[in-house]
Order: sequence, then structure tokens, then C-alpha cells
Amino acid sequence: MKRRDFIAILGGAAITRPLAARAEQASMPVVAVLSALPQEFSTNLINAWRKGLAETGFVEGRNVAIESRFVSSGQYDRLPGLATELVKRPVGLIVAMSPPAALAAKIATTIIPIVFVVGLDPVAAGLVASFSRPGGNATGMSLVTGPLGQKRLEILRDLVPKAKLVAVILNPISPDAIPELRDLQGAAQALGIELRVFQASTATEIDAAFATLSGQRPDALLVGSDPFYTSQAQRFAASAAQLGVAAIYPFRQFTAAGGLVSYGTNLANAYRQAGIYTGRILKGDKAGELPVMQPTTFELVINLSAAKAVNIEIPATLHARSDEVIE
Repeated sequence: MKRRDFIAILGGAAITRPLAARAEQASMPVVAVLSALPQEFSTNLINAWRKGLAETGFVEGRNVAIESRFVSSGQYDRLPGLATELVKRPVGLIVAMSPPAALAAKIATTIIPIVFVVGLDPVAAGLVASFSRPGGNATGMSLVTGPLGQKRLEILRDLVPKAKLVAVILNPISPDAIPELRDLQGAAQALGIELRVFQASTATEIDAAFATLSGQRPDALLVGSDPFYTSQAQRFAASAAQLGVAAIYPFRQFTAAGGLVSYGTNLANAYRQAGIYTGRILKGDKAGELPVMQPTTFELVINLSAAKAVNIEIPATLHARSDEVIE
């Protein structure tokens, strides 16, 4: 073989391999992740979702491509534009992390499958027709945050038996806020508790809410389940400790950041389940025929250091019921 021909073959091989790789990548299904949280606060949840996806045989770069869109903390108004951008991309499936992302995706497309993880009732929100038969192009995981309001108030009463006034902080721009408040008001009435509601949709407004709380001295505090609040977990925990008030939160992320008590769905497991649904749809299942999943257990997490900081003694009965105790 002549040297010139040999070089030509090598050159052709060098060109062919990248072209083949690009062709293979182009043939992969593209899954979009639309998150209402900044990337740094979405990573752990996305990793849990990837784990579920891998359980169905899909690994990024091998047989599926993933394209993500994030917003800065609390900038939910950017989600509709990002959802429209992904639909035009186009993508084969959208994973919507949080109610604002799910609603934006649902408005953007009635054709592309959507797998959501939401705290609100997906039927009442118009995401699906029913839990058992979603219909349409969406299904996913409901975190059941609102209905847990009564249980959270009961836990606060265990921590502060004489509690009569409970402050509640909610995000007014969150789709979760109104249904969550409705459930809380019903539970508070049954327990003989007065609620005082504070609204906060930015970090500055959270600080302002705590500044007002310091003058009103509520007996306890309940923090809403808005996704933006999860990104502010350390701020909430530190502010509650400084105020010296017993506080309950919706997810473990808050107690891990120094909060006193949390009661709710395990988010990592919820996103793992959403990953499994993503894989099933990629394999041919129809989103509208997959029942909306709901958690069967909820975790109670207690932070003993936080309890000491606010001079709260954890009742033995509550300690015994806990799923995790952070020292």
C-alpha cells in the first residue's frame, strides 16, 4: 500500500468516527429537565431522577441525551418561555420539577409526554384528569404536601403543647400556596389554633417576614412547601433559631440545613420514581395511561441541635416516632 493511500485511509477513519458518534447521539431520545430551582439546588434531585432512569436501562450519553433548563431562585415567570423553547427544540419528553414547571410545560405542549413532581393536587391543577387514569400527555409523582398540614400542626402542638398562635410563611406566587393554606386553615380550626400568614417570594421578603415575626412572638412557625423555600433552607433554619421559635418544615432538606423538625415526602425517592416513569415512557408506555404515583410513607426528621438552640425538649413519644434524628 502506498503511503499516500494509507494516510488517506487514516484520515477517512478519523473523520468517520466523529461523524458516526454524532449520528448516534442525534438518534438518541432527548429528555428535557425543567426546574424551578437554580442548578446548584437541583443537582441532588436530578441525580435521584437519573438513578431511577438508569434502573430502566437509560444512561446519559449512552442511549439518552438530557437537556436542562433552570431559573434563578423564585423566577417562576421565566418558566413558560423556557418550556416553549424546549418544545421547539424539540425534545421527546419533559421532566417538570415542581408545580410552576409542570404548569408551564402543560401549557407549552399537549403532545410531548410530561413527567412531573408536584406538591399540589394534579387533578385540581388541571395537569391530569384523574390519579388512576391521567389521560392527556402528563403523569408523575404527587408529593401530597397540602393534606399534611394537619399532621404538621399536630407535631407543633406536641412540641409546644400550649401553642395557640402559629405563624405560616407562604410564597404568594406559588401554585401551592392557596390549596396549602386552605388545608391549613381547616386543620387549625379543628385544633383550636390561630394562624397568622406571612407572604414571602424573595430572600429579602423572607428576612422581612422574620423581622415582623420577632415583634409578634408566635408560639410556633410552619414553613410552606414552595420549591423556592427549599433553596432557602439555611436561611429559614438560621432565622428561626435566632428568633427562638419552634418551626416545622415540609422536607428533610430543611432539617439537614439546621431546621428543627420536618415532616413530609422523601424527595429523593419521589424523583427516583419519576426517573423510572421517564424510562418507561421512553420504552413506549403512554404518559396518560400511567397512574399518578403518591407516597405511601412520610418521614419525620428531628434535629436535636436545633431543638437545643431554641430550648425545646423533644417529647419521648415524638422521638420514638421519628424516622431520623440528626445529632
